[in-house]
Amino acid sequence: MIEIDDTLISFDVFDKKFCCDLGRCKGYCCVEGEAGAPLLEEEIPQIEEALPAVWEDLSLAARALINRQGVSYRDRDGESVTQIINGKDCVFTCYDEKGICYCALEKAWRAGKTRFMKPVSCHLYPIRLQRLASGKTAVNYQHWDVCQGAVECGRQLDLPVYRFLKEPLIRRFGQAWYDQVCVAAEWLKEHPQE
Repeated sequence: MIEIDDTLISFDVFDKKFCCDLGRCKGYCCVEGEAGAPLLEEEIPQIEEALPAVWEDLSLAARALINRQGVSYRDRDGESVTQIINGKDCVFTCYDEKGICYCALEKAWRAGKTRFMKPVSCHLYPIRLQRLASGKTAVNYQHWDVCQGAVECGRQLDLPVYRFLKEPLIRRFGQAWYDQVCVAAEWLKEHPQE
C-alpha cells in the first residue's frame, strides 16, 4: 500500500490495467451486485434535485420504487446506497437499442440537463473506497470477472487503473492528491514490489 494524505492506496491501483469496454460487458456493473451504489450523504439531495431531468428515462418500476421509498436506502452495513429493483438493477439504469446499460443521471448530465453527474462511487469503479478504523480511506481495485473485457482492453492500451480513473480520482480527492499518485507511480516503476 502507498500512503498519501489520509488514504492508503493498493498497489493494484498502480499495477492493474483497465479500460471499460461497454460493447462486451453491456454496463453489467450497474445491474449486478449485492446492493445499490454507495452514496455520500451529500449526494442524496443532489440526486433528488436531478430527478426531474432523468424521470422519463427511468423504468416504470424504478419510478414506482422511488415514489414509495426515495432514491436511497441503508444497506446491511448502515451505508446509504441507491435503490435497486428486485435486488438487481440500480433505479437509475436505462438501456439503449443494443441492450447496453447506461446511467440516466450521467446521460442527463452529458446533455446539460443537470449539474450532478452520478455518484462518485460509480464514477470511480473499479476502485472501491473503504473507511478504515484509523480514519484513513483505503483505495482498492475490485476485480470482477465481468470486467475481463476491460482488463484486456486496459492491457492493450497499457492503461493503469489510476490513469483510467484520473477524472473521478481528482473529483473525489483533488488535483494535488492525484499529482502525488502520479509521483508514487513513477517511484513504483523504479522500485517494483516483490
